[in-house]
Amino acid sequence: MKRGRKSNEANSVQSSSEDTTEKESKRHKVVEKKTTVVQSPDWANLLQDIILQVFQYLPLLDRAHASQVCRSWNQVFHMPDLWRCFEFELNQPATSNLRTTHPELIKQIIKRHSNHLQYVSFKVVDSSKESAEAACDILSQLVNCSLKTLGLISTARPSFMDLPKSHFISALTVVFVNSKSLSSLKIDDTPVDDPSLKVLVANNSDTLKLLKMSSCPHVSPAGILCVADQCHGLRELALNYHLLSDELLLALSSEKHVRLEHLRIDVVSENPGQTQFHTIQKSSWDAFIKHSPKVNLVMYFFLYEEEFDPFFRYEIPVTHLYFGRSVSKDVLGRVGMTCPRLVELVVCANGLRPLDEELICIAERCKYLSAVGLGECEVSCSAFVEFVKMCGGRLSQLSIMEEVLIPDQKYSLEQIHWEVSKHLGRVWFPDMMPTW
Repeated sequence: MKRGRKSNEANSVQSSSEDTTEKESKRHKVVEKKTTVVQSPDWANLLQDIILQVFQYLPLLDRAHASQVCRSWNQVFHMPDLWRCFEFELNQPATSNLRTTHPELIKQIIKRHSNHLQYVSFKVVDSSKESAEAACDILSQLVNCSLKTLGLISTARPSFMDLPKSHFISALTVVFVNSKSLSSLKIDDTPVDDPSLKVLVANNSDTLKLLKMSSCPHVSPAGILCVADQCHGLRELALNYHLLSDELLLALSSEKHVRLEHLRIDVVSENPGQTQFHTIQKSSWDAFIKHSPKVNLVMYFFLYEEEFDPFFRYEIPVTHLYFGRSVSKDVLGRVGMTCPRLVELVVCANGLRPLDEELICIAERCKYLSAVGLGECEVSCSAFVEFVKMCGGRLSQLSIMEEVLIPDQKYSLEQIHWEVSKHLGRVWFPDMMPTW
């Protein structure tokens, strides 16, 4: 019995020892696996990725200061991902306290990052010719670039228009020739011309989707027609009315052309009586809207009253309409009769005759109207309430000065905001004239 008990104990000890050995083996394997997992990441690269993400949220000046901390951070500062998008801000420090991109930084960008730039804008924040020249000098050095977006912005006129046309065209052509994949171009208020547009089309016709070129006096209707004929992917276009033609609308309506999403037209007159405005045929508008039924057609009018005669004589597919100068009752009455697709209407002023009948006509015929702004436009309180009642809750934006609302027997100024709020389905008050 004792011998059997000892044998069992020995077997038990042996079994326990084997279990312990097996557990130790498993534990070592787990430790090895954990050690392998811990050692697998490249901590140096991971750290750079984190710093890169942080740098992307920092303003340029803070990013530059951070790059001086150590060699690793300086390497991240020059990574291509941080230089795909850049805005050059240009002014003359000697005459202005406005922010400007430091000349040394500009040199560094041209030397090390010109081939990384893809989304670039030049903002001339003063009106000096020198700042515009600086922008052209930078453009002319981007020979290794492949830009997708280029914007030339003058916050104060005239800047680019002060330059010799040949100097500006030469710099812009460098980008047109070398980019090959330009999709967005904003060149308002510049001396761009027809030959330079042909260079643009020759090198970027397959990629151009957005073109803004209002107030470009050296471009002719033939020049913009060349763009429409060749750039079949164009989806957004902004230009002055003198460039609009029946041929252009038909080109934008061809089967080869994609549906246009946004067309902005600026109708501008600087000298009353000296500008002759042509009329676009209704058939051209009909073809255009048939091809692009969901297009936003935006029109800005800066005309004098006697110059409106060619406009609003028949139905046009305008969706957003802005009058920057005083407009007559007659013209606003024609708006109601000819603009059934109207979504937004803003009127700066209309003189001293109330717009009661005109507003009612607009409410009756413009079934999509959702935003209205009336500046110095007199309206009786009753007509205004009736207008809001007819439009109903679809008026997401409604603005009118309290001073131009005329009280009548039905509504006083104290009562009108309750009635309007009731029909809008939200609290509404008229705007107050600033006191300064």
